[in-house]
Amino acid sequence: MADTPAIRDPHRFVREHTALMPPPLVPEVPLHLAVETVALWQETEEALGELGLPPPFWAFAWAGGQALARYCLDNPDIVRGRHVLDFAAGSGLSGIAALKSGTRTVEASELDAFAIAAIEANAAANHVTVTARLEDVVGRDDGWDVVLAGDVFYEADLALRIGDWLAGLHRRGATVLIGDPGRAFLPKGELEEVARYTVPVQRELEDREVRFAKVWRFA
Repeated sequence: MADTPAIRDPHRFVREHTALMPPPLVPEVPLHLAVETVALWQETEEALGELGLPPPFWAFAWAGGQALARYCLDNPDIVRGRHVLDFAAGSGLSGIAALKSGTRTVEASELDAFAIAAIEANAAANHVTVTARLEDVVGRDDGWDVVLAGDVFYEADLALRIGDWLAGLHRRGATVLIGDPGRAFLPKGELEEVARYTVPVQRELEDREVRFAKVWRFA
């Protein structure tokens, strides 16, 4: 693997390879986002010295996350004064929106050091504080009052593991909100829709220019 300044300093990589801009559905929350999707993807592979990587999820405002963020901003009573987990947070958009809606504390979990750097940079740009956790929290229960999960049901085995965990948190009494633009493995039979949004997206990522994203909770 290449030993470059970007490897040693993910925060620097985020700053140098993104621009601060508002997501279409959530202009209140500017984020460090990719200007050119394919270019950043290639630059990430080159920095890590590894080909065939998945897209840098932290550099895009995915439709499910935008829907969750919009829902939190429009319904602040759901998160106000509560302890929130932004699960598989990507850019941290949903958690930052929750903080702007009056939540007490937000933890944001991710498995990628670049995502952690992006979450911290985006929180600073929005003048809020997020506790970023570089770890797999599936299976854990740290007493969160609200769990936000955007765009997580895209792979069968992973979706089953995450779905069982989220259902358990719901049964314990947590409010679990899922933002999803029609991913294949969403467990719709266990959920009820609470909101829907039309979200502009990048054709390079979604093969279309608009996604219809919904916010769900366990029935």
